[in-house]
Amino acid sequence: MFKIKLFSLTFLLTFLSLLSFAQQFSTVSGTVTTSDGKPAAYISVGLKGKGLGNVTNDKGTFEIQRVKPGSYILRVSAVGVQTIEKPVVITAGENKTVDFVISQNSNQLSEVNINKAKDNRYSTKKSEYISKMPLNNLENPQVYNTVDKAVLADQMVFSVDDATRNIPGLQKMWEPTGRGGDGGSFFSLRGFTAQSSLRNGVAGLVTGGIDAVNLEKLEVLKGPSGTLFGSALTSYGGAINRITKKPFFKTAGEVNVALGNSDFSRVSVDFNKPLDSNIAFRINAAYNYINDFQGVGYDKSFAIAPSLFFKITKKLTLSLDAEIFNTQGTGKQAFFFYYPTSALGATSPAETKLDYNQPYRGDGLLNTSRSTNFFAQADYKFSEHFSSSTIFTSSHSFSNGYGPYFYLLPDNVVTGKPEDAGKSNYLVRADQSTESSKSQLYGVQQNFNADFNIGSLRNRTVVGFDFFRKSPTINFNGINQFDIVPLNVAGFNYSQFNGQNVAQRYLQQNMAPPYIVNVKTNIYGAYISDVLNITDRLRALAALRYDYFDNKGGLEYSPVEPYAQKGFSPKFGLVYQPVKDQVSIFANYQNSFTNKGAYRTQVNGTLTTAIAKLEQANQIEGGVKLDAFNGKLSSTISYYNIKVENVLRADPVDPANSQIQNGTQLSKGVEVDIIANPLNGLNIIAGFAYNDSKYTEADADVINRRPGTAMSPYVANFFVSYRFTRNALNGLGFGFGGNYSSDNKIVNSVSMGIYTLPAYTVLNASAFYDLKKIRFSAKVDNLTDEKYWIGYTTQNPQRLRTYAASVTYKF
Repeated sequence: MFKIKLFSLTFLLTFLSLLSFAQQFSTVSGTVTTSDGKPAAYISVGLKGKGLGNVTNDKGTFEIQRVKPGSYILRVSAVGVQTIEKPVVITAGENKTVDFVISQNSNQLSEVNINKAKDNRYSTKKSEYISKMPLNNLENPQVYNTVDKAVLADQMVFSVDDATRNIPGLQKMWEPTGRGGDGGSFFSLRGFTAQSSLRNGVAGLVTGGIDAVNLEKLEVLKGPSGTLFGSALTSYGGAINRITKKPFFKTAGEVNVALGNSDFSRVSVDFNKPLDSNIAFRINAAYNYINDFQGVGYDKSFAIAPSLFFKITKKLTLSLDAEIFNTQGTGKQAFFFYYPTSALGATSPAETKLDYNQPYRGDGLLNTSRSTNFFAQADYKFSEHFSSSTIFTSSHSFSNGYGPYFYLLPDNVVTGKPEDAGKSNYLVRADQSTESSKSQLYGVQQNFNADFNIGSLRNRTVVGFDFFRKSPTINFNGINQFDIVPLNVAGFNYSQFNGQNVAQRYLQQNMAPPYIVNVKTNIYGAYISDVLNITDRLRALAALRYDYFDNKGGLEYSPVEPYAQKGFSPKFGLVYQPVKDQVSIFANYQNSFTNKGAYRTQVNGTLTTAIAKLEQANQIEGGVKLDAFNGKLSSTISYYNIKVENVLRADPVDPANSQIQNGTQLSKGVEVDIIANPLNGLNIIAGFAYNDSKYTEADADVINRRPGTAMSPYVANFFVSYRFTRNALNGLGFGFGGNYSSDNKIVNSVSMGIYTLPAYTVLNASAFYDLKKIRFSAKVDNLTDEKYWIGYTTQNPQRLRTYAASVTYKF
């Protein structure tokens, strides 16, 4: 009780302090319109000679905060636009409104925007989600990468998975299974698995693939991010955050139709309409269908995302969103390794008898999944420097169907002949299904943001509270061995492993009870973060989180005892700009943690149950960020070192029954991100990452070895596009890019040996032609028809060359 009172008193004092400083500065805002009354977007508005300014948004509005009282010249300018200046007088606490009308009409301004030389279209300079406050990239000591909507359009991106190939140091490891509780695709960041669990900075869980129809841009945070986002939705490598499209006050939209090989077809719509002067509505929807590249199975999906925005008062707004994903498809092929590589006689795919194009299954092994997410956000501005944001989220997922999988079998296990050891000419086909499995997630988040001065020192602060409840009811049924089939018999019929026969097997066999996951968890959190401007070039960040975990117990394959646990997560950062607003040198310390729950351990020779300490991940990172040459070059170069402690591992005294909690893992590396616009119309994205990950205190079986979940040590990505901006070719563009991943040890231990997925380079190309109302696009993915595998602890073949063309009508 004393701690609660102390925390409440601390929060109250912080709240009152923020209020007391909120009125020291003023704000200048307004609207810039064209000569025909349309919003003028991307126009610079600033206080002449003061270094304060902003750029108008799509609605033509601008806002310049933290203006001290005095007399100024407010200046409007842009390349190809006549400069306009107006004198303004600002008094303390005043919110000044100044509007402008430029001489160009909307068509002329569109031409100006197309021909601007300073057009680094792929670069995003600012985020309000990464630090839960608006911060420019150069001010932020944390590394993050962004895939903007311009990139999504030029690459013809249809899914969030495709968007991630533009993120340095991120590698896709597993495609979505569609099974309840799995949470969509699995990726690796800085040597740790991660998933796309955040939507606009809060929980937005999914079960299957995520359509990009509602995606405005993608943000990927790097490193442990538990301080502001908690541990349930982030990994030690980072977090993936989807930024969605928002309603606006103009009737507009587009309809897109796309067709391609493998019977690919897609129809999508984006429609926005103001319902009155204070309510705007937007809806995005898409339908996809494509056949499996191996000739058996398909994937089809439907996504719909309606959104409403209410301007209730000048200070209060309300957003209501929904996101519904419905998918049905055949599980993607994955080969597991249950026998040592020496017993299989294979250390890479080339040494197996597996046929890349063979599905090894028949029709009907389908899985249906649904994800339904609801969001509500109320934003209130007490003043220009103090605001509140209240967010509610509710996520519901469902899955029902089959999950086929495979594993190689040593010949001697089948034939019983010792001389057949070291060969693997047989394949076991198996299934793990989910039967009407459900998972619910509920979240509440309250943030108070402030921008104030203590003396001459500027503070940007967020104080927040969140509640997170996860309630799964997952039922896994399994057939560990449906049958054993040969790999080297020409013309063998593999179609018997199909939906009808698997369903019959589940009815016939003496079924063991299903594996059940129904552990309910409540997490209560509070956090505070402050960015302090020590000088106009030096900034410091300090943040702290407190979490209280209330695990209700239940089943997670075996009984889980209820327990409660608390923990703290700190974060610190420094940023110095040797060249103001162009170059920043940064360093950070970041933390995250994981509840490991109960485990069996030896205490004074007696086997007993104990609650594990929080597993902790601590990162130290430093590097350089650039926004140079008038924004034509944006770059981040960093070195990181992540140490994970309190890892549970087998007790050497009793490895079969007991664990000890003294394991450690080290993951360190280098990342480079470059976004450039060296010439008018030419845009470049390039990334490189190196990761060295290993167990440093672990079982003898894996100590000093790279984990099988740690991704390829070297990965690289690039994309280059050129858009003509003049004459008859205006609007025509081409793009070319690709991804490289080095060898990946997916099996790596003394007992199991080493199995390596080979390095691969996958190239992609696109073309587009923009007219006023119509856009034509085409793309080819996996241009060279590369055969390559992904996976962690598994071997998963990927789709060969695909091509698609689309037409978009804009209104």
